[in-house]
Amino acid sequence: MTSWTLTITTERLILRPQELTDYEHWYAGFAERMKSQHQYDDGFVSLEHCDRAWFANLCRRHQQEALADLLFVFGIFDRNTGEHFGNINFSTIKRENCQWAVIGYEIHNQHWRKGIGKESVRAALVAGIESLGYHRIEAVINVDNQASIALAESVGMQKECVRYGFLYENEQWVDQLIYVASPHNVNLVENPPVIAI
Repeated sequence: MTSWTLTITTERLILRPQELTDYEHWYAGFAERMKSQHQYDDGFVSLEHCDRAWFANLCRRHQQEALADLLFVFGIFDRNTGEHFGNINFSTIKRENCQWAVIGYEIHNQHWRKGIGKESVRAALVAGIESLGYHRIEAVINVDNQASIALAESVGMQKECVRYGFLYENEQWVDQLIYVASPHNVNLVENPPVIAI
């Protein structure tokens, strides 16, 4: 069976598709979370339904979504211990002559302030452009989410605009900041689309 296997390495981290053998590290990463640190941090979440069978289905779904060019989910792991630090994902918005995606990132809060977010997001942006063929990568951020804004700016993403009433959250339409990374933001050369128009 064809599988998606893209792996990104940094000085401390490996970003790659999650596999069934990651279950214990994945579970521990979520189970060891502290209580929510601010309104945009989920903090500790219930894992009551997250047994091995559930995790196997999650991994299979991620593979299917990646092979369909819909969603690419990377687990963030310690290169030496395999400890799970969080996830980064790319959602494809439009290919053809746009090559446009949205990046999402989530670091378990017990690992905040260690530079893991900056190191992993910077590496993911490069891979998103070089390996996944995106030209424009957006981060969609609540206007008062200072932690996420700081992370986007620290990796060279540029604030582009506010999209008013862009997402429905907590029973209301809320404004979102749009930060953008293109090849020049991560010191890469611009290329034409790799997928035929």
